Amino acid sequence: MKILAIESSCDETAAAVVEDGRKVLSSAVNSQVEEHRKYGGVVPEIASRRHTENIVGIVDEALREAGCNLEDVDAVAVTAAPGLIGALLVGVNYAKGLALAAGKPLIPVHHIRGHIAANYLAHPDLKPPFLCLVASGGHSHIIEVKSYTEFSVIGKTRDDAAGEAFDKAARAMGYPYPGGVFVDKAAQKGDPAKYPLPHPKVEGSPYDFSFSGLKTAVINLIHNAAQKGQEVDTDPLCASFQKTVAEILTGRLMLAADTYGYRTIVVAGGVSANSGLRSMLENACQEQGYQLYMPPLNLCGDNAAMIGSQAYYEYLDGQIAGLSLNGTASMPIDQPLV
Repeated sequence: MKILAIESSCDETAAAVVEDGRKVLSSAVNSQVEEHRKYGGVVPEIASRRHTENIVGIVDEALREAGCNLEDVDAVAVTAAPGLIGALLVGVNYAKGLALAAGKPLIPVHHIRGHIAANYLAHPDLKPPFLCLVASGGHSHIIEVKSYTEFSVIGKTRDDAAGEAFDKAARAMGYPYPGGVFVDKAAQKGDPAKYPLPHPKVEGSPYDFSFSGLKTAVINLIHNAAQKGQEVDTDPLCASFQKTVAEILTGRLMLAADTYGYRTIVVAGGVSANSGLRSMLENACQEQGYQLYMPPLNLCGDNAAMIGSQAYYEYLDGQIAGLSLNGTASMPIDQPLV
């Protein structure tokens, strides 16, 4: 089964053709990072306009790369939620139009489910059940993946997501958006012991995260040094910050795995590209005897291939949007994860 998938939840306009949920026939991505960098983050209005301008070309590129046309695909899939509402609507409405015009089923996909499914593309032997950490700019979740379409959230962030904390701390240190990659590179040159940072916890919720206080600690450290006329050594500060985030994510994940009895661990989302987190997770899983699966770097960030992968399993489960000639679709924009 070939699925044409579209992703437009934030600042990447992406399309892909995926076969049977496991084989990527094509993947095209147009990134808006350079344009948003001048503003220090994603501007929703600009993102929506660029999706409108780019989506036709990106879908055509994905179909061309896969060696097929719209008639050759069996269904159209699209990210339905969560994300920037205007950006999502561009992808959803374009996908609705394609599906209606071609008489193809339309499959709505939850963005977080898509990130988890990126691992199916990279690891043919991976099957549920397993425990998954999803860490990205907007999400930090520990999720029980009970089946391809059945999920249970064990823990999540109460404030900032891990990737958001990376970007805000990086901006305070003078790095451009998106800051995570710059922190990662600087951290490899610094001593993580030079600037001890707090490990915030949520009382009574051992699997939940809180990164706002950690981000604030970095900002206060920089401001206090500036008031004293001192300079902060950014390499070790990056190393300390990265190590702290990795310890928090890894610690909560290992605790959940032990408590819930999972021995297969999966990581997904943009922050899963962070070298410090990947290394710490590898060591922790090796010590505990857990099997660890992580996506390759090209599948960590937002892409449509992961949406096409999850869409296959949603289709098998009967999760298809209803379409009518008046253009309406029974596909809520707030599609739940669980």
